[in-house]
Formats: sequence, C-alpha cells, structure tokens
Amino acid sequence: MGELFRSEEMTLAQLFLQSEAAYCCVSELGELGKVQFRDLNPDVNVFQRKFVNEVRRCEEMDRKLRFVEKEIRKANIPIMDTGENPEVPFPRDMIDLEANFEKIENELKEINTNQEALKRNFLELTELKFILRKTQQFFDEMADPDLLEESSSLLEPNEMGRGTPLRLGFVAGVINRERIPTFERMLWRVCRGNVFLRQAEIENPLEDPVTGDYVHKSVFIIFFQGDQLKNRVKKICEGFRASLYPCPETPQERKEMASGVNTRIDDLQMVLNQTEDHRQRVLQAAAKNIRVWFIKVRKMKAIYHTLNLCNIDVTQKCLIAEVWCPVTDLDSIQFALRRGTEHSGSTVPSILNRMQTNQTPPTYNKTNKFTCGFQNIVDAYGIGTYREINPEATCYESKFLFSVVFWSLTSASMFSTVFSGRYIILLMGIFSIYTGLIYNDCFSKSLNIFGSSWSVRPMFDGYNWTEETLRGNPVLQLNPAVLGVFGGPYPFGIDPIWNIATNKLTFLNSFKMKMSVILGIIHMMFGVSLSLFNHIYFKRPLNIYFGFIPEIIFMTSLFGYLVILIFYKWTAYDAQTSEKAPSLLIHFINMFLFSYGDSGNSMLYSGQKGIQCFLVVVALLCVPWMLLIKPLVLRHQYLRRKHLGTLNFGGIRVGNGPTEEDAEIIQHDQLSTHSEDAEEVRSVVRASSPSTLGQP
Repeated sequence: MGELFRSEEMTLAQLFLQSEAAYCCVSELGELGKVQFRDLNPDVNVFQRKFVNEVRRCEEMDRKLRFVEKEIRKANIPIMDTGENPEVPFPRDMIDLEANFEKIENELKEINTNQEALKRNFLELTELKFILRKTQQFFDEMADPDLLEESSSLLEPNEMGRGTPLRLGFVAGVINRERIPTFERMLWRVCRGNVFLRQAEIENPLEDPVTGDYVHKSVFIIFFQGDQLKNRVKKICEGFRASLYPCPETPQERKEMASGVNTRIDDLQMVLNQTEDHRQRVLQAAAKNIRVWFIKVRKMKAIYHTLNLCNIDVTQKCLIAEVWCPVTDLDSIQFALRRGTEHSGSTVPSILNRMQTNQTPPTYNKTNKFTCGFQNIVDAYGIGTYREINPEATCYESKFLFSVVFWSLTSASMFSTVFSGRYIILLMGIFSIYTGLIYNDCFSKSLNIFGSSWSVRPMFDGYNWTEETLRGNPVLQLNPAVLGVFGGPYPFGIDPIWNIATNKLTFLNSFKMKMSVILGIIHMMFGVSLSLFNHIYFKRPLNIYFGFIPEIIFMTSLFGYLVILIFYKWTAYDAQTSEKAPSLLIHFINMFLFSYGDSGNSMLYSGQKGIQCFLVVVALLCVPWMLLIKPLVLRHQYLRRKHLGTLNFGGIRVGNGPTEEDAEIIQHDQLSTHSEDAEEVRSVVRASSPSTLGQP
C-alpha cells in the first residue's frame, strides 16, 4: 500500500547498449513503460542527430497512412480495431513497410485521378444529354403552328418579302440554378434586351467530380443576332462559369448526337462502376490493417526519437543513455534489456549502472485501470513533489463530497452510458445514492420505507383535536410532548413526514447546510493533516512548528469549534425543546464581533462567552505565527550560512555563498605575495563549488 500513498522511489541509471541491440532494447523498455530517458544531447539540433533520417522516414510513412485513413473514412468503410498490440518491426522491415505504403498510396492516387477524370467526362456527357433534350423541346415549341399563328407579323406578306431574311444564332449550356436570376439580368443589361433566353431546370442533381457534392443545375439556350452579341454572350457565360456545349441546328443531327451521347454514357457508367469496385476493394483491404500499421510506425518513430537522446561513444559501437526508473522495477528493466539483446541477436549484454545524483527525480505514481482516472484528476491540479504523499489515495473522498451537493437518489442514472472515467462515475453514483437515502430524496419525493415516526391520532385522543379543529385551521402543529405523537428518531435518513410539512424547506436546508459544513471542515482538516506526514518524511521541523501547528490550531479554533456547536445543538435540544434552540449563525457572527448582548438569542452553555473570546484570540495569534515567524527564521538561517559558512584552505578563507558568483576569496596579509599559491587554491575552490557537485 506504500506505493498508493507515496510516489515511487526513483533512481538514475546509466545504460550501455550495443549499437546492433539498442533498437530492440529501447523497444522492450518502451513496452515495459517504466523508464524515462534523459536528453544527453541538449545542445545538438534535432536535425543534426544520428537517427534523424529514420525519424523522417517514419513521419513520411505516417503521412501516407493518414492519407489512406482519410480515403477510408471518406468511403464510409469501418476501420477494424481488434485491440491488438503488434510487436515493433525490425529496422530491416522498414523498407518493406515503405514499399507497401508507397504502393497503396500511388494506387489510390491513380484511382482517384482516373475516377475524377471519368466523373468529369460523365458530367459533361450528362449535361450534353440534357441540353439536347431541352433544346429539342424549345425548338418543338417554336415550330408549333398555333404558336406561329399567334405570333405572326402584322405586315402584309408582300411587305415582308421586301426585306432580307432574318437569321438568328444561339448558344446552349448549363449553369448552376442559383445563378440563373443574376445571369438573366446581366444578359438583359449588357445586350440591352437584344437576346432571347430560355431555361429549364434539370430535375436530378449532378455530382461535382472535384468535391463530390451534388449540385442543382439548369439548361439554357440564348438566341441572338450578329457576332458582336455572340461574343458578349460567351464572355458573360464564361464569367458565370457556365458550361457551353455544341448543339446542332437540325433535329436530325440533334437526334443522332443524343443517341451517341447515351451510348457513351452507358459505357462510361460501366467503367465508373468497375473503378469504384476496385477502389472499394483496395480500401477495404487497407482498413483491416491500418490500425496495426499506425501502431507499428509510431512505435518505430518513438524508438528512433528515444535513440536520438542517447550519446554515442567514440568507437561508434555503443550507445550511452541515462534513465530515471523506479527502484522496485530494476529487475524487470534488467530482464527487458536481456530480452532485447536476445531478439537482436547480439552476443554482448547491455549494462545497467545505478548513478548517484543530487538532482530531484521525477514523480512516478503506479496506477491501474481503477486508480488511473483519480490520478488524472490529481495531476490536472498539479503533479506532486518527488516522494510527496499522493492525494490520489484520498481522492475518493471528493466523490463523496460531490454526492453531498448532488444528493438525489437518482443522480447515478444520468451517467449510465458514460464509459470514460467509469470508475469515477461509479463512485459518484454510489455516494449519490447513499446521500439521497440520508436526505430521503428521490426525484424530489420522499420514500416511506420504514414508516413515519410521527402519528396524528394521539392528538385527537389526548389533545382534544376534533373534526372542527381540522376544518377551522389551515395549518396545525403536532405536539411531541403528547404521548404517542413522536415515536423516536427515524431509523435511517429524514422522516418522510417532512415532505408535507410547511417548514420543509427551512428544516431540510438547515440540515443539508450543517451536513455540508461538517463534511467540508473534516475534509479540510484531513488535507492539512496530510502535510504533517510530508514534513516528517522530508525532515522539515520548521514547517511543522511554524506551518502545520498554527494552521491546525487556527482551523480547530474557528471551524472545528463550529462543528462541535452543531453536534452539541443536535444532542442538547430534542423535539420537545427545539423551539428554544438558539441560532448558530448568529452565535458564530457574534463570536467575531465580541457581541453578547442579544437577549433574543440565548447562550448554548455556561461559560460560552469566555471560551469563544479565548478561541478568537488564539486564532488571531496564529496569523503572525504562520506568516511572520517562519520568514524571519529563514532569513536568519540564510544570513548565518552566508557569513559563517566558510571553508579553510591553507590560511585562506573562502566565503560559501549561495552561488558560485557570490563566492569571495579573502587573502591574508602574509600570503598577499604568493600569487601562484593563491591561484592554485582558487582552482581547488572552483573544482569544489556547489555547481559541480553531483555531476557524473
């Protein structure tokens, strides 16, 4: 249980790994997850380290896998995740992985390019098909004899024959439906009303080959006279991104072209279906293994990134690494190194050497699937100091405090579908049910489990209540002094009869407030008490005498006394005398104001005034005790070390300041001429300065 209450004891170790075995050894250590590597090349740029090319290759493979994953998700193909943890590939397998990913990426890109070109061609043919169909309808309407008769000229036939024949040109195309109104206005203004526009909507939306979105479009045909208007119309169509298509003038040519277009569409649709089937097969095959591929590539990248933290000896045959690791896991680390050496086929074993250091080790707390969520909550507020008491062991209490706030018996049901942090939510639900039973609250209704301890019948038998009493009084109060009215405390929680009382909210709010105050103060006192174990473990008596003791006295004098008053009031006043009970809130306020002249709020016990005045004075004295004495003591200790802490070397006094820059050498008069000896002593002092201690 020690590992639960305090972080693991850590040690700094040095690893000597053979070059051919380093990859497998780091892989085994990564699978173990019990070491933290130190960067031994802090001054070397990340792009100049030994394994930077391997890291880049892994990043390139990861990029290709992300591209494949994007295509799989775009095709709505489920990705299989079996939860498998594959082994790390050997370095020689990287070439095969790269070739495989390169093949899949190129194949998908080629398929996408061909498919996009086929879809673009299919879109053009489809638009041309609708143009031929709609324009034929336009020309059929113009050829209608009834329409010609209604629109015939008012001029005489002989007068019409005198002029030259009128020949109109036309262009046909497709445009997005939402651009039609603006397109029509632009044509009217630029061409000054000298063009005739007919348009018809395409019923089915057409797929955009680039984005894959479906777009609603319309077919249009524009009639005009002259080349100048023709150029204007084409420029406007180009500006509105309309697609223009050649349309024959005779019905026979349009019919033949439509037949050829339909044949090409059928052939193209068959090719598109085959291309999509091939693409689906490639993506489905990749979806089965892409999770495993991701894990393999990212493990390899992590290994090479870790190897970049190591030093390489001058012979280029050994890698030197420094790691922080738990003392209790040294055997498992040694076993992992042996296993990695065996997998690599190396005959030279890896060496682990414990090192002595003055550096503060990192904090490491062992967790499992139950405690992991609670430890994450603690780490979110701040990671504790090395070997400090771990609050995770007492973090479960916060879930109980949650239940005190959200106290409904049914609060647990709203988290039933949440899986992440399931154990945290489980405890919150259990504690919520517990406090809901104490408050007897289920969806704001009370549960009559044991039967009420209050009875109204004795009020009729022994207190002269009648039917007229009930009809004549809207509110009646039961008298607990009457025998049989009050049968004793409810077995567990709040009596359900309070659900129909007029002072229900007043009583329940007072009870819940007192419960919250009691539990909250106990929680704070417990948290402050934990600091005592840290001070004892780290041997800090100053923090005990001028930190913990005044803190606990301050909290006990004020808030601990309040908890005692709450319990005293509960025990001193029963159902018969509760109407005479004074207000604790008024008493607590008057305690700080030293006001005791309120006759409407009687004292709880004899000698209350003197005790409360004494407690307030003690609490006030604890403030300078905590905030003033400790800084003065620390300053005195600092000055004492600065002026009295000296090292003597052959008659020379060396001031032992807090830093190397503050060290001052004072030479005696008799040694003022011995400059060479003094220089030698200075070198000795620099070699023994605090900044060089503890370095390997």
